[in-house]
Amino acid sequence: MTGLAVEAGMTVPGRPRRRSGPEERKPGRHLIGLVVGLGMLGAAASCSMPAGTVGESPRADAAAPAPAPSGALSPADDASIVHVLNRIGYGPRPGDVARVRATGLETYIERQLDPERYGLPGADGQLSTLRSLRASIAELHREYPQLDAATRARLEAGQMTPEAYRQLVPAERRPARILVELQAAHMVRAVGSERQLEEIMVDFWLNHFNVYAQKGQVRWYVTAFERDVLRPHALGKFRDLVLATARHPAMLFYLDNWLSTRSDFVIRAGPQKGRKAGLNENYARELMELHTLGVDGGYTQEDVREVARAFTGWTIERPQQEARFVFRSVTHDPGNKVVLGQPLVGWGGEAEGVQVIDRLTRHPSTARFLATKLVRRFVADDPPAGLVARVADVYRVTDGDVRAMLRTIFAAPEFLAPETRQAKTKKPSEFVASAVRALGGTVDIRGGSELAGASARMGEALYEAQPPTGYPDRSDAWVSAGALLARMNFALGLASRRIPGITVDPDALVTDVDRRVPSAVLDRLVAAILPQQVSPETRAVLEAQLGTPEITRLTSDDRTPADTDVAKLVALVVGSPEFQRR
Repeated sequence: MTGLAVEAGMTVPGRPRRRSGPEERKPGRHLIGLVVGLGMLGAAASCSMPAGTVGESPRADAAAPAPAPSGALSPADDASIVHVLNRIGYGPRPGDVARVRATGLETYIERQLDPERYGLPGADGQLSTLRSLRASIAELHREYPQLDAATRARLEAGQMTPEAYRQLVPAERRPARILVELQAAHMVRAVGSERQLEEIMVDFWLNHFNVYAQKGQVRWYVTAFERDVLRPHALGKFRDLVLATARHPAMLFYLDNWLSTRSDFVIRAGPQKGRKAGLNENYARELMELHTLGVDGGYTQEDVREVARAFTGWTIERPQQEARFVFRSVTHDPGNKVVLGQPLVGWGGEAEGVQVIDRLTRHPSTARFLATKLVRRFVADDPPAGLVARVADVYRVTDGDVRAMLRTIFAAPEFLAPETRQAKTKKPSEFVASAVRALGGTVDIRGGSELAGASARMGEALYEAQPPTGYPDRSDAWVSAGALLARMNFALGLASRRIPGITVDPDALVTDVDRRVPSAVLDRLVAAILPQQVSPETRAVLEAQLGTPEITRLTSDDRTPADTDVAKLVALVVGSPEFQRR
């Protein structure tokens, strides 16, 4: 576990490295020219993407979840298989297309929708050494204690050097380790888990119910938030998920609801004795705007205030120790409340908040809002209205069954339409995980941390999105020349086997190819990494580089046979516009 120590040179996601690691080396001049060429293709493709026109169909009244039509997905349709592997998971590994073809695409999708029933393995075995993943919040507080006030003051005043702090507090006892291990685990699961859809949905909910790990006590809470709230409910009933997030200390602390009291409450003990507390509307606003109804869901500022009153008293017991949810009636506002035009009649105390969640999660606006977000994630940046309506109908009929909604999306003609394929841009975490998978790589804990660090340098520091909106799920947020260069740098480091903790063997992709013929090597790599995907324009740009010295590795006198640099060619293929999309 020493590989996880910051002092050992491990990348801490979200923080710049003091010196460039091998994966950050810049490509040579010829390759920079190719990056520019590929970037122009990628930008043009993004601008011309027919988002919002994907398989539009009229609204259908759904009386029950729509099952996948028998025989609708041809087992021999490799293009559809590649599309599904890219959309409901982190991309295909070598041999995955053949395996799915053998079992059938419908069977594969159904197993992903119900991984517990089919016994799909996760990545828990690889993560068994990470104690923090299993620890309770109370245990994390004991094992990774926060600095005492005196030491913190000395650090902030410059009276203690960082080196002195490192000597005072061993790496294995520092709170930063909690987030480092969680980020590493996220990437290990993305690469290695057979429960690919489950990992995608956990990532989806992490952004839908975002909490910022660097805010105060949230660092000690976020592991339990993912483990005990998001994972168990990732494919279940939406109402249960909302209620579980509302009661978790990570959400209560992040959106300040743990401080919210009735307006006339006066603190009776402690350092702030005698101070008047009061109502905090942060959670109430985000509950309606981001978690349920949506910004145009029909609520008013008065509703925000009334919902905030209903959630007074929902707080945290001993936030710096055990940090468990508790309802304190003494801080609750007992007055009458009206939410969305209807009074909370006959209710009181904690039950008011529960009733509010019931009312919000059963509202038609919530069905439409969640359907829109799910269709955006799995189909197109501008979700087709017909499919959104059908998925919203399924939400209402099934009382918010997420699995039923996903099943409807995956069976929809819009999901498999040719124009849907490659219509989404991979987020940084999706890109780095899919690159390792495409090369048949394996990742240990150190490698997971390196992948998380690479994702952070591309703009997505896991668990560190500050706004309640989380990270965006639209292509325009992730497409830029700088982002493309960062991805190419990562691809070069990965293909050159220079990233610690990650094992890849690019040569294995071309074992029976004559490496003296660069075009033959390129053909094999494109077939392996971009099956059914490469455009004529991208192929032309790649082929134009086959005669460059960096690819052919010719000597100055050309007396030795050409030997294609497989690693560099792999990096170029991984850096192509087609691989950037899913």
